[in-house]
Amino acid sequence: MREAAATQRVAIHAFALTDEEILLLATPAGAGGLSRMMQSLGRGYVARFNRRHGRSGTLWEGRFRSTVVEAGVWLQDCLCFVETAPQRAGLAPDAVEYPWSSARHHLGLAVEPLVTDHPGHWTTGNTPFEREAAHRRHLEQALPAARHRQIRDAMEKGWALGSEAFVAAVESQTQRRAR
Repeated sequence: MREAAATQRVAIHAFALTDEEILLLATPAGAGGLSRMMQSLGRGYVARFNRRHGRSGTLWEGRFRSTVVEAGVWLQDCLCFVETAPQRAGLAPDAVEYPWSSARHHLGLAVEPLVTDHPGHWTTGNTPFEREAAHRRHLEQALPAARHRQIRDAMEKGWALGSEAFVAAVESQTQRRAR
């Protein structure tokens, strides 16, 4: 993933690898970067995995799904959504205990070379300690069910996620329904 992200100029802000899905919060440098990164992952990693395990075929069902997210509160909520996925899936008692996510990075417990902090994340505190404490509080609070559902729906349906003005701007720019 690190190779594919670097090659396609995609900044990965958060990730979680679970038994059922790979969740990413990412920013591509240009149009098509995210699609090309996922295609590269599908071609390169899957081929190596299949050779190593003596199998053939795809590892994942269907296409990847994505949505556009407005920075600010939505960014922090999506970061929390991604990093608590293993906990929701019953793979760990809490986000910090799961080794295949970016939670430990954002809590200052590990350096994860895959992660590039989003500029919006820096607004949660003036120092690394303040940002880590704010992130820990956010993870511990958990998202309200309605917010979780909004993020999941947007992800699965390709809707824009943000304020009314943001969604309207996305619709205007793309000439397609975004909610």
